[in-house]
Amino acid sequence: MGPKIKIVIADDHPIVREGLTSILNLQNDMEVVAEASDGLEAIDMVNKYNPDLVLIDLRMPNLGGAQAIQKIRETNEQVKFIILTTFADEENVFEGVRAGARGYLLKDTLPDELIRAIRRVNNGESLIEPSMMTRVLDRFSKVIQKQEFANDLTNRELEVLKLLAEGASNKEIAEKLFISIKTVKTHITHIFEKLDVKNRTEAVARAHKSKLF
Repeated sequence: MGPKIKIVIADDHPIVREGLTSILNLQNDMEVVAEASDGLEAIDMVNKYNPDLVLIDLRMPNLGGAQAIQKIRETNEQVKFIILTTFADEENVFEGVRAGARGYLLKDTLPDELIRAIRRVNNGESLIEPSMMTRVLDRFSKVIQKQEFANDLTNRELEVLKLLAEGASNKEIAEKLFISIKTVKTHITHIFEKLDVKNRTEAVARAHKSKLF
């Protein structure tokens, strides 16, 4: 038997921490080295015990799980994270994965499934429940699309696009940006080309869909 997986559990409910600790400490290859009741305490426990893995909730007082993960990863990129939470909506899943979690499980996960997940994530794998994976991938795709459009458009073109979205005419855009109407038309032409659209309505719809502003 090799060295045990050192685990920190971060959850604001004592009964959850105690239950998880009891389950995990029964495993020959696992050891809960510390518990934390919020994100700030989780950071302290990681700094103190240098665990292999942190089992962390998303919603905790003082500092949430995603924010705690980000803070820890600034100084320790080796520790791995599994989010164990009751939140299955797209925004929370995306927030946790974007912060750096390698696993995302719900609190109704069976103990055996949680134990397998810990071993897999500790070995370098990523694990997100299949029911949530599609939503995560869709959200990342939207973010990448937004970044690509934002990178393609110049700052001035983004300004023009935002005014288009507000319903401004070419003349109004020219007056607000202190440029000529001819220059406005040139910017709009470039915007249409970069967004692959044919008119203002399509350009604005594409901008909103990609959350450019």
